[in-house]
Amino acid sequence: MIQTKLIPRTAEAHEPPMLLKTLLAQSLKYEPHREIVYRDLFRMNYVTFNQRVRQLANVLTGLGVGPGDTVAVMDWDSHRYLECFFGITSIGAVLHTINVRLSPAQILYTMNHAEDKVVLIHEDFLPILNAIQGQLTTVERYVLLSDKVYTDLNAVGEAPAGFAGEYETLLKSAHPDYEFPDFDENTWATTFYTTGTTGNPKGVYFSHRQLFMHTMGLATYVCGYQAVPFSSIADVYMPITPMFHVHAWGFPFLATMLSAKQVYPGRYEPELLLKLLLKEGVTFSHCVPTILNMLVSNPAAQQFNEQLSRWKVVIGGSALTKGLAKAALELGIQVYQGYGMSETAPIMTLTKLNDNERDLPLNEQIEYRTRAGRIAPFVDVRLMDDNGNFVPHDGHSLGEVVARGPWLTQGYYNDPDRAADLWRGGWLHTGDVASITPDSWVQIADRTKDVIKTGGEWISSLDIEDLLSQVPGVAEAAVVGLPDERWGERPHALIVQKPDANLTADHVKAELQTKIQQGDLNKWYLPDRIAFVAEIPKTSVGKIDKKRIRSEMKELILG
Repeated sequence: MIQTKLIPRTAEAHEPPMLLKTLLAQSLKYEPHREIVYRDLFRMNYVTFNQRVRQLANVLTGLGVGPGDTVAVMDWDSHRYLECFFGITSIGAVLHTINVRLSPAQILYTMNHAEDKVVLIHEDFLPILNAIQGQLTTVERYVLLSDKVYTDLNAVGEAPAGFAGEYETLLKSAHPDYEFPDFDENTWATTFYTTGTTGNPKGVYFSHRQLFMHTMGLATYVCGYQAVPFSSIADVYMPITPMFHVHAWGFPFLATMLSAKQVYPGRYEPELLLKLLLKEGVTFSHCVPTILNMLVSNPAAQQFNEQLSRWKVVIGGSALTKGLAKAALELGIQVYQGYGMSETAPIMTLTKLNDNERDLPLNEQIEYRTRAGRIAPFVDVRLMDDNGNFVPHDGHSLGEVVARGPWLTQGYYNDPDRAADLWRGGWLHTGDVASITPDSWVQIADRTKDVIKTGGEWISSLDIEDLLSQVPGVAEAAVVGLPDERWGERPHALIVQKPDANLTADHVKAELQTKIQQGDLNKWYLPDRIAFVAEIPKTSVGKIDKKRIRSEMKELILG
């Protein structure tokens, strides 16, 4: 660290901390009449939203929640969840967004590890709570979340003891004024848990400053540089990524700061998502490829090309294949790829077409739109080899993606060993292998643990999946490497067919053989076996679960 000359500080001068309450305050300045919509059940403007956030703060303080206490939420994507993003954090408490798709045992671990004091829980998840409540060590009170209003909790058959009341009823009885205090911007704001290949889930955490800076980074990239053009005037935002998953990728903070119209769909149901998309004029969303594939494959989508042509969708979590990108673009949906991880808050890259690339025909743009994206503002992304040396950004050389930036997590809660491994050498290690072009395009080759090592060659399972996605009749594909006595490892593929397809393994291999003969594909990339399945295993956040495929489906793949 170099020696610098610091600005003298005046005792009376105020230096505002970067807090989430500051983002909230912006929502009232310019367009407070814009709406926040929940399914087809509830709508409010930003004046009401701000009032409800303050009522929530009063409810929580009335339940004994103070600075540093952890408040957990188990809900579908809703206006309530958005209120928690601000109401919990702005009183100095910590928001724990529980991944409701984890097993009950994992949820129990995360709640005890995070030391949750109060839990806001949707009635749909009461069976989980009933199964683990006796083993919770720190929870004192519960608040019921529901699309119905219960004035008598005895009417909720599965509600256990310790409930303070129902959310809407408590809010109505709370005072609408609350003066959010100033505090250190490095105060812990949120936590959530990410699962790895081994061990218990890891507690990722972020400060107010980190989330504030992530919001500024998003605003710079999507509103300023127009990477995925987002305008508070022209766009309507609807997340289709769970709000428990890295704060829905941080976009709710941005949409609220800009007082954009927001639509929250609750539990994901294809017909309702499409209905909300059309009725509310949704133009900006983000989701994993599985959700996009589900919507693109819905026969009803074919009837709404004109409306869908206004829809911009950021894809993350897993790679956007050329086949899925082509299907979406043919419907008029503008698809973009983003890249990051739970530990990076998460945005590190996002599709950013320059002037020349935007002028290309759509079929040529697919090459760019299916890359991981261009490096986002304020983030330093490099490639590193196994010896800790940097790899050149020449578009060809491969290395592990490492990063630094103002919003990357500092580590894992109460897990110093794994935190030290994450930040070894002063760089956050992603475990992803990639190349980077001189003009900052990132192309992910694979996870380090998913790269297939065959006959002395390293091949990318993502590249094979991308090629399989372009075979007519293929809806989804997953490729893993399995042990081979001769070659060390060989690729094996799982394929989900489209409803009207009648594919065979020989037909798919013949399609790939054509690519080999044309010189587009190395012969090593041809899978040894291809198995057809009804569904490809996914993780709790919708990613292809390659660990499970390797362990549980090895017998199916090998036949």
